[in-house]
Amino acid sequence: MGERLRSVRRAAGLSQADLGERVGRDHKTIHRWETAVTAPSLIDLLLIADALGTPLADLVR
Repeated sequence: MGERLRSVRRAAGLSQADLGERVGRDHKTIHRWETAVTAPSLIDLLLIADALGTPLADLVR
């Protein structure tokens, strides 16, 4: 999931800090998700999908 999140975020032209601002989390949390140190909650996944303009299914496949 982390690699997909990173690639979609980069394709959207956003930094970790930018995405963090959009979903109400700090850039360190985004980094932890992208490196699979922690996993985002379902609420976070919905916020991420919305912020990136991508279907949730594309993030979690």
